[in-house]
Amino acid sequence: MPLLHLSFYSAFTLSSLGLAFHRAHFISALLCLESMMLSMYVALSTWPVENQTPSLILMPIFMLAFSACEAGTGLAMLVASTRTHGSDHLQNLNLLQC
Repeated sequence: MPLLHLSFYSAFTLSSLGLAFHRAHFISALLCLESMMLSMYVALSTWPVENQTPSLILMPIFMLAFSACEAGTGLAMLVASTRTHGSDHLQNLNLLQC
């Protein structure tokens, strides 16, 4: 396995482990999701170059667009939950009370 692939896999794995184990604040969960999307974007950007396929060159652009939408939605949810609950702690959020 090349060093480049190992760095992508380790970045994605570390961010998913951070999402699984450090769920105290909503902002830390959003940062872990963004780092997962960033590692996937970089991996998708280098994949057509390594395989020399020009047909998949638009895939990273779509991934970046969906990542921006996900970040905007996450920040809107963060602001809304902070306004209604007073903090961004995930333990204060209960979906059954909505």
